[in-house]
Amino acid sequence: TSPNNSNSPKFQVSEFILLGFPGNHSWQHWLSLPLALLYLLALSANILILIIINKEATLHQPRYYVLGILAVVDMGLATTIMPKILAILWFNAKAISFPQCFIQMYAIHCFVAMESGIFVCMAIDRYVAICRPLCYPSIITGSFVVKATLFMVLRNSLTTIPIPVFAAQRQQYCSKNQIEHCLCSNLGVTSLSCDDDKTVKSIYLLLLAWTLMGSDLGLIILSYALILQSVLKLNSAEAASKALSTCTSHLILILFFYTVIIVISITHSAAMTVPLIPVLLNVLHNVIPPALNPMVYALKNRSSDRMLSITEFKSKPQDTTIYNKMAVFLI
Repeated sequence: TSPNNSNSPKFQVSEFILLGFPGNHSWQHWLSLPLALLYLLALSANILILIIINKEATLHQPRYYVLGILAVVDMGLATTIMPKILAILWFNAKAISFPQCFIQMYAIHCFVAMESGIFVCMAIDRYVAICRPLCYPSIITGSFVVKATLFMVLRNSLTTIPIPVFAAQRQQYCSKNQIEHCLCSNLGVTSLSCDDDKTVKSIYLLLLAWTLMGSDLGLIILSYALILQSVLKLNSAEAASKALSTCTSHLILILFFYTVIIVISITHSAAMTVPLIPVLLNVLHNVIPPALNPMVYALKNRSSDRMLSITEFKSKPQDTTIYNKMAVFLI
């Protein structure tokens, strides 16, 4: 019977059963090893970054503070889903209580929105470094990082509250309480709902998500477009190549981050079924960036420091050529 049929039998549930990946479930345990390795890599790499930033006085700078905040968010995002996924794959622990499901749903959306906001901060940092190098020390300060962090925490913690609230209002379900997913996604829970207005609520939630994500993505695209325009004006081909190489590695991660969100959103609005590929992308989206971000951003910043160490800091402030070269390596 279709879930949209008002005559469908209704279930009052106190827990959900996460079946894992849709389709044949016999091969799922083979995914546990790469997922566990990615999770361990994400935790160890981000903890290492936090330790190094804390111990090394020369890294007590705004851009490294942002990197530290990203490390905390990455660990939070990965930890929100990976222990439960591994429990499903290793111990067949598929049950998740009603409150835990919606807490997980809220945490996922909150951390994803936080990561999106941090990408915006990093894009702004690079824009100022390249396009306004003389103003960089006065704009990108510790105070800027604190204010930006507080704004992101308040924005994302408050604006994502309607997602689990609306989902939790659907306390009657036209199907069994089994979700063909590895985590409590809004799509998975919605697919079981009997609500006649679930389509309206889903559209509202998508608009809410893309009000946040869309504005962040727009700022990132604008920042990198201005950076590209400025880099192409540099007289030094080596400096331009270095800047483009660094920006490319950042953009690959950012494009992966937003592309997966777009795919999931399209799947959400197109149908109420949960095919394998979007579910797999959803899981990878929450574990691959936390594992790769430390290597991409930290190694690039370390390379930047080495380049800056051979740059003459005692040059006159009026020499904008020196500052432009320094700005390239700040990205």
